[in-house]
Amino acid sequence: MDSTLLPRQLPTILKIVIAGGFGAGKTTMVGSVSEVPPLRTEELITEASSGVDDLTGLTAKQTTTVALDFGRITINPELVLYLFGTPGQDRFWFMWDDLVRGAIGAIILVDCRRLQDSFAAVDFFEHRNLPFLIAVNEFDGAPKYPVGAVREALTLPAHIPVITIDARDRRSTTDALIAVSEYALASLTAS
Repeated sequence: MDSTLLPRQLPTILKIVIAGGFGAGKTTMVGSVSEVPPLRTEELITEASSGVDDLTGLTAKQTTTVALDFGRITINPELVLYLFGTPGQDRFWFMWDDLVRGAIGAIILVDCRRLQDSFAAVDFFEHRNLPFLIAVNEFDGAPKYPVGAVREALTLPAHIPVITIDARDRRSTTDALIAVSEYALASLTAS
């Protein structure tokens, strides 16, 4: 029989959310790994955000996500991940509920220079019982801490994975996406 006449197996598509505080590297992470030009909803940071957005430690930041980032990566012929990056500022958190709808899991990207910005994201996913892992984005020049110290600082239970990544690096980001997919699928099958 001609193999072109056989039905083609469609890949499984999974939705992963990339969340975290303002300036943690979410847009960079989605862009570093997306096989399609990423959809970005970035706007210039203007004087209008002065006093609204905390730019402490982010002196070089010139743009900010105002809705979402979207990217796609094919892990293998049977598995495609759709990536949805959240905006990080408090004033855009109302969109998070819509962005996580249908997701199997999330990566909370953490900047240790602004660790306090991670607590709201941890609370958000814990209250929704959505599997997540912590990915410490190791910025150039930023202090580096052992994952155990980050876990303790965020008061995370032992079962929540904590890893380090470089959000600019495709391989590092891919490894984090595979890790959260495996963790989320294991969590769902254990339920």
